[in-house]
Amino acid sequence: QVQLVESGGGLVQSGGSLRLSCTASGRIFSIGAMGWYRQAPGKQRELVAINNIDSTTNYTDSVKGRFTISRDNTKNTVNLQMNSLKPEDTAVYYCNALVSGYIGSSYFPSPPRDYWGQGTQVTVSS
Repeated sequence: QVQLVESGGGLVQSGGSLRLSCTASGRIFSIGAMGWYRQAPGKQRELVAINNIDSTTNYTDSVKGRFTISRDNTKNTVNLQMNSLKPEDTAVYYCNALVSGYIGSSYFPSPPRDYWGQGTQVTVSS
């Protein structure tokens, strides 16, 4: 089984910073893209930032210049540094990764599929 575990959410004042981390664990053959999504109350989940397997990155327009995504492939970790936070950044943030595990207890890799973390709350007060 593959799991994504997030950490780093919390309450911060407008203009402050937070750093989210997500680590993939379990029987992992390979990891493709890793990214962060968020979902605010009453809104659809949206992509915040993604780090592709070739290390290129993409950000939603509203966070460009304020958020930075990074990954450590040796630790199966993806981080999101969030600076200059605004109240509109308030949401539950979810880690996502495209992971190929193994079929059962074998050493045959399984097709890649999306995995999600449990979500971490980020609240920015004005």
